[in-house]
Amino acid sequence: MDFIFKGNNYRKQMLLLFDAFSFLCADIFLMAMCSVMDVQVYNGNYRLCCINIAIITLVVLAVRSASGIYKSIWRYTNTAPYLRMMFADISAGIITAVISYFIGKYQGLWINSTLLMAYCVISLFSRFVYQGLYKKRKLSHSNSENKIKVAIVGAGHIGVLLADELLVNKNSNYNPIAFIDKDKSKQGSLVCGIKVYSDDESIIDVIRNKLPVQEIFIALPYTDSKRLTEIYEFYKQTGCKIKIYDTSVRDINENRPGKRRALRELRIEDLLFREQINVVDEETAAYYNGKTVLVTGGGGSIGSELCRQLALCKPGKIVIFDIYENNAYELHQELMRNYGEGLDVYVEIGSVRDRDRLDEVFNRYRPDVVFHAAAHKHVPLMEHCAAEAIKNNVLGTNNTADAAEKYNVKKFILISTDKAVNPTNVMGASKRFCEMIVQSRVDGNTSFACVRFGNVLGSSGSVIPLFRKQIEMGGPVTITDMRIVRYFMTIPEASQLVIQTGALANKGELFVLDMGKPVKIYDLAVNMIKLSGLVPGQDIQIKEIGLRPGEKLYEELLLKDESMTKTCNDKIFIESDTPYTRQEIDEMIQRFIDTVRNSPDNGMVKEVLKSIVSTYEDAEIFNKSASIIN
Repeated sequence: MDFIFKGNNYRKQMLLLFDAFSFLCADIFLMAMCSVMDVQVYNGNYRLCCINIAIITLVVLAVRSASGIYKSIWRYTNTAPYLRMMFADISAGIITAVISYFIGKYQGLWINSTLLMAYCVISLFSRFVYQGLYKKRKLSHSNSENKIKVAIVGAGHIGVLLADELLVNKNSNYNPIAFIDKDKSKQGSLVCGIKVYSDDESIIDVIRNKLPVQEIFIALPYTDSKRLTEIYEFYKQTGCKIKIYDTSVRDINENRPGKRRALRELRIEDLLFREQINVVDEETAAYYNGKTVLVTGGGGSIGSELCRQLALCKPGKIVIFDIYENNAYELHQELMRNYGEGLDVYVEIGSVRDRDRLDEVFNRYRPDVVFHAAAHKHVPLMEHCAAEAIKNNVLGTNNTADAAEKYNVKKFILISTDKAVNPTNVMGASKRFCEMIVQSRVDGNTSFACVRFGNVLGSSGSVIPLFRKQIEMGGPVTITDMRIVRYFMTIPEASQLVIQTGALANKGELFVLDMGKPVKIYDLAVNMIKLSGLVPGQDIQIKEIGLRPGEKLYEELLLKDESMTKTCNDKIFIESDTPYTRQEIDEMIQRFIDTVRNSPDNGMVKEVLKSIVSTYEDAEIFNKSASIIN
């Protein structure tokens, strides 16, 4: 029987015994008072009295247990369990009144009511005192003098949750000393014993001169990127470090495993110069329900997030196909932790260059949808290794598309890039040719489509991890050109766009996202330095090192503006373009095969690329005539 008195069972039973003991104390006290006042109870029939008391006690305990009262951990609870206990006791009172009616003992009705009221008051009071004493003991054990003093922006529900956690948690390093809120009805009052200050221009001077605030925490229910940037720009005037109490994972689905609020550093992704776009809806998610989805390059930045977002759509299977086993393994473990047996995930190691391996995997899983994210993407490296870009990007795409058609895949989605528009480098030109391959396949059973977007914040090899590492090392932060601008989106945004295009795709479309205004890389570097609590040009230098081989001053998303067609999502467009025929594409691919087999020289590969991709020109020529976007 020892197991009954361990862990959660022990806590529940001790609480139940405490209530029973409280009821007994109330009974003895009430009987004693009746005796002192010479009041007869149940006409002096004490046996009937004891039976009645036992019935009341059992009914109250049973109703409370059925209402889940004993599941609550009262030291941490809020008002809801208190209200639930009051309703349970009222229900118990009605039940005991009905029992009294049927057994015909009306003379005991007043004592029943008095006992029930005493039970309820004692229980509520004891729990309230216990919770208060627990918090007081926690606070007395914490040395607030040695903790970092913080102000919390937002005195609503979320701010209160954060303040309560910081105050009670003995492991917390923070001591909240001020709330800041725009609600005038709260200003000047106390919340959790902490004064609420006005959220206006005066608060900057108050923090600088009167409050010993070291850090500021943003605890608001929802802030889009524009609003968050405004808050950050305003409060950075105080010189305090700014953090956010936010969901640990931003996602379109509120039920995503592991989603919770957490205190974290502000990231540059939070300060995008536009509102983040969520494009996946219930109809899109329903499309993938029960389907087998294969993701090539599934362990990469985009591929792995695709798998995470697809997992929310409850697919039948997810197949992660990647040449690099470490990332694929880590993603598989993550998905298993989050979803367990509720998701079938498989990892297959292999290269899209290997037609036999692709054939084996496609034959085994017979996917319904394929997302082709496997590619070499680093511009300078591909300028130096042009033949490898062709083998992996062009031939790999062709191999995967052939396998998709052979095994009757319903939809094939190619992940492309804005660098494919008027390309000035091997990587961009190779991806443009991949688009041409996909667009030519309009006569089969498989629906092929491409999705094109700009730079992805935080992806492997992108500028954000580079800047972050350079800042950690003390600088300098290196920028190729002070004038350079880029379109940016977050990894979840990119993945959601791809997922929706998979549902929308029909035959040969090229989907493009409206990514808003481009961002200057210099501004990005400045903001990242400031987010680190440092001063650009003083603590961390910004150094211009010159454009790399094949690099543009600015990227484009569309070949021809007049060719755009809107979809059902006003942020997604389809670019119309006259596709090549299969025969023309096959002849071009054969030229590449012959080139990389016989003369894998960078110059030769580039010449073949230029003869096939008509918009490909040298970066030096393009940049000279470029009109810079401000």
